[in-house]
Amino acid sequence: MGSLYSEHITWLHRVSPALKLALMAVLGTLLFLLQSPTIMGVCALACLLLWLSLGPATRVARRLIVSVLIAALLIAVFHAFMGNYELAAISSLRLACASTLGVALTVTTHPSQILQLLETLLEPLSRLGFPSQRFALQLALMLRFIEHFFVQWKRLDDAYRLRTGKAGGFRLLAPLSIQMLQTAKRVGDALFARLGQ
Repeated sequence: MGSLYSEHITWLHRVSPALKLALMAVLGTLLFLLQSPTIMGVCALACLLLWLSLGPATRVARRLIVSVLIAALLIAVFHAFMGNYELAAISSLRLACASTLGVALTVTTHPSQILQLLETLLEPLSRLGFPSQRFALQLALMLRFIEHFFVQWKRLDDAYRLRTGKAGGFRLLAPLSIQMLQTAKRVGDALFARLGQ
């Protein structure tokens, strides 16, 4: 499966995964509590500086961020069309900031580190009979499939551009869905064979 993790080592790679996840959770929560367009603009500037500080490591996720920015722009246009300019600014900036934080975590944290962290966080629940390792694996797989979705989308779009000179757009949904289902089946079969032993 593809991954958005970048091998270009940055300062954020050296921060512990636990601290990065905790900061993302706290900052993400604050983003949804803030209601001031001015403060949200400051947050957006901080997220832009964070993104720029990662340099070449962001190359693997640039198309994803562009897609998020387009979605944020569409949200802003919709709210502005409805006459609510403040909500347009807050909603679009909130989406852009939250996505930037998530992508920064993803490109600088190896999937195995995320899985290990989730297992550690859920370990106390195993004493209560909760299947913590299985749940951690499910969360890690969900995160990997989200990454894999965008990696495959980029590959299909690149191949389509080489053939036609145009962006694939919605034409890629069918082949992308087929590839994702095939990947899910392969991973499911591998897990069944591994866990069934």
